[in-house]
Amino acid sequence: MSNRFTATVLAAVMTVVCSVACMGQDRTPKGVPVEMDKAMFLSRIADYKNSPDEFKYLGDKPSVIDFHATWCGPCKKMAPAIDELAREYKNKIHVYKIDVDKEPEIAALFGIQSVPTLIFIPMSGKISGSVGAMSLDGLRNTVDTVLLEK
Repeated sequence: MSNRFTATVLAAVMTVVCSVACMGQDRTPKGVPVEMDKAMFLSRIADYKNSPDEFKYLGDKPSVIDFHATWCGPCKKMAPAIDELAREYKNKIHVYKIDVDKEPEIAALFGIQSVPTLIFIPMSGKISGSVGAMSLDGLRNTVDTVLLEK
């Protein structure tokens, strides 16, 4: 094996190791909202297929779920605030995004009738929600009081 080949393989391995080390326990990047699909919802939020009568939160941190649509103007306007929220609270909460057009079953589960709708899931206690766009300050306030109980 040449030194160049060995260096290339070593660099590739180190990139993978660093990528995994920089991610959360669930192997999703920290500090960015994560687009959620049905399988991810069932494993990280609630398994409503196996427990249809009971909502049992499966997460390891409180979560914010942004129900949005690609055609929604207020959703697009709020996207930078959602991104910033994920960066600021990267070690304290999970921030997920669910496209209602791609995941209508999950949207129906929460009774989503308009977007944007935000769902706030604390580690214990009641789930709460907010319909309509929120400012970054409003998001921070809700996360601090509802999810982190500051």
